[in-house]
Amino acid sequence: MTRPACLNETAIETALLGLNGWVQDGQTLSKSFHFADFAEAFGFMTRMAIVAEKIDHHPEWFNVYNKVDVTLATHETASNRAGITELDIELAQAMNKAAG
Repeated sequence: MTRPACLNETAIETALLGLNGWVQDGQTLSKSFHFADFAEAFGFMTRMAIVAEKIDHHPEWFNVYNKVDVTLATHETASNRAGITELDIELAQAMNKAAG
């Protein structure tokens, strides 16, 4: 399996322009999603778990009632260090779309 390359700061900044609500924190992207209730939050996580499995890129997330906190990073990159890659951008875009 080919490991993805880390994005440079310019590429990350450009990607963030189109990722409403996501913020960069060092070598990760993060966002908090809020839903009407637990069922909606859990449904979002279920839909995103299927997407994550399909692209073989899994989020770090934490759920309490109607809130889902997500952190994205790629741990195995071409440079052998954790960082933000196209996989993180792709999953963040999918999450924004699913959350509406």
